[in-house]
Amino acid sequence: MSEATTAFFKDLDRRGYEPLLMRATATVRFDLHEGAHTTHWFLRIDRGRLRVSREDLEADAVIGLSPALFEELAAGREHAIAASLRGDLRVSGDPRLFVQVERLFPGDPRARGPRRAFEREVR
Repeated sequence: MSEATTAFFKDLDRRGYEPLLMRATATVRFDLHEGAHTTHWFLRIDRGRLRVSREDLEADAVIGLSPALFEELAAGREHAIAASLRGDLRVSGDPRLFVQVERLFPGDPRARGPRRAFEREVR
C-alpha cells in the first residue's frame, strides 16, 4: 500500500473535523482493488467530525478504485468525479455522499479557480 494513501487517511483521522462536511452524517468505505486483494478504509462522518479505520463494514456509500488512482486523487493530480465519469472509479450506495467526500481530496495545486481559493480560506 502506498505511503501517500496511508498519509491521506491518517491526516483525515488526525484532522478530526472538516467544515466542508459539517452537514453530513454518514459512513463511506473506500475499497482499493489490486488484483484479487482489496484494502478497505472506513470513514465515519458525524456532522463534520471524521474517524478513519481499516474495517470492512457496511457503509452508506462504497467507492471502489485502484490504489494507483487513489494515490493520484490524494495528491491532487486527478479529479474524483472525472474518474467516475470515465469508469475508473465505482460508487455504490448513496451517490450524494461521493460528491461530498470528493471535497476531501486536494484540488490541482496549479489551479487558481474558486475551489482553491475556498480551500485556502477554510484551512
